[in-house]
Amino acid sequence: MAKIVNPLKPLTDKLPKPLRNKYIITLIIFFIIVLLSKINPYTQWKLIQSKEELIDKKAYYEDKLEEVNQDREDNKKHIEKFAREKYYMKKRDEDVFVIEKEKETE
Repeated sequence: MAKIVNPLKPLTDKLPKPLRNKYIITLIIFFIIVLLSKINPYTQWKLIQSKEELIDKKAYYEDKLEEVNQDREDNKKHIEKFAREKYYMKKRDEDVFVIEKEKETE
């Protein structure tokens, strides 16, 4: 029988001894595949776009929250005036006199 000769034998002889091990080669190929499948340019671009969009939304909602808090403070200041004028509310030690204007008849 004829002996089968490996055509890659001259190349494999040039590699260091640990890299000739088939398990090490398999692990290296596996890690390369995993890294390339997780980190591709399209996915990274989409993630960056999503991050920028979320940052913009965060800034928008922080501004809105600030506006609402300011309105709430303004409402707290004017709620007593509104209650006194509209519903004739008073404090415990006050008396309220309602003076209505007479309608002019011609």
